Amino acid sequence: MMYDVEKVRADFPILGRTVGQWPLSYLDSANTSQKPRQVVDAMAEFYLQHNANVARAMHQLGAEATEAFEGARAKIGAFVGAASAEEIVFTKNASEALNLAANTLASRLGPGDEVVISVMEHHSNIVPWQLVCERTGATLRWFDITDDGRLDLEKAERERLINERTKVVSLTWVSNVLGTRNSIPGIAASAHAVGAVMVVDASQGVPHVPTEVSLLGADLVAFTGHKMVGPTGIGVLWGRYGLLAELPPFLGGGEMIEVVEMTHSTYAAPPHRFEAGTPPIAQAVGLGAAVDYLQGLGMDNIAAHDDELTAYALGKLTTIDGLRILGPTDTVDRGSAISFNLSGVHPHDVMQVLDSRGVAIRGGHHCARPLHKRLGEQSSTRASSYLYTTLAEIDALADALVFTRNYFAPKL
Repeated sequence: MMYDVEKVRADFPILGRTVGQWPLSYLDSANTSQKPRQVVDAMAEFYLQHNANVARAMHQLGAEATEAFEGARAKIGAFVGAASAEEIVFTKNASEALNLAANTLASRLGPGDEVVISVMEHHSNIVPWQLVCERTGATLRWFDITDDGRLDLEKAERERLINERTKVVSLTWVSNVLGTRNSIPGIAASAHAVGAVMVVDASQGVPHVPTEVSLLGADLVAFTGHKMVGPTGIGVLWGRYGLLAELPPFLGGGEMIEVVEMTHSTYAAPPHRFEAGTPPIAQAVGLGAAVDYLQGLGMDNIAAHDDELTAYALGKLTTIDGLRILGPTDTVDRGSAISFNLSGVHPHDVMQVLDSRGVAIRGGHHCARPLHKRLGEQSSTRASSYLYTTLAEIDALADALVFTRNYFAPKL
């Protein structure tokens, strides 16, 4: 099919907004994506016509709610190539999914064991492992990066980063700062060769490219609804069923149990073992609608649109004097998030001036402070496009950045 971005934009009323006298150019989709009418309507219809709790209510509304909730699980499982719907665990976001992975895998860790991450991780894939290592006595190690913002695989090989002591490797698929797309299958093979579990933060991958978890080679994969035109308040942990069945519960409460006695309890099979209490039912329905929407557009088409925008944006930004891009400056193995700095201008000032011209971007360390420290940067500015972004919005970004540079540093 021909990808018609203007037709796509018609599904997102918020994109018709103005900011002052300027049309909105929303370039903060790596932070959160906008939502189409179809997702909002699906959630509204659930609340207005089918609202009830799942599993516990035997009446008609309860049956309808359960069917909608479990139907969404099946849709999402098929979307990422899960072997069955039972491999899909609902969480409240990707951070909770990664905490679930860390805290359940902690049962396998002890002094002398090692967990491997990378310096480019989001805090959600650093802090949980720090906490687990502190608790278990395991050691946290990490991949460094090269000057062009890719994992330094040669250094890791020299240092035997993944070795017989490694029990878990947990990496981002696509960096939310650098845009780097990591070669997960090869690293997963190295992890499996020493008996380690491979965990992947796919928050910036699943929304943008066709995903088959089996081809990634991972054992556990986390992603979140709000970055893939779905609602906030819902995330996903996919896991190989055999591994999920071996892991202990993460949270205790209703629905995650089999039998409760005052002296002990037994637990439900996955995925319900990991879904204590009332789950995000309407949000799951919304995420199911988001999957329908993405599949309607075609993930190959979305990926091609992403590549076109990213190449165009890199071409525009690299011509601006005084602007330095963090990470790869070509589209090879690269996502659509582009972080950069303007010489002599703080990212918060860049963000504020761009906002005054209707261009929504993000300034800060993007929940990746260790990466910025490694790069010698206090923070950065990030522009991130998605399936509804236009070339004209990239032009608006470039024009606003030139305006900002000239305002703060006219001698450049």
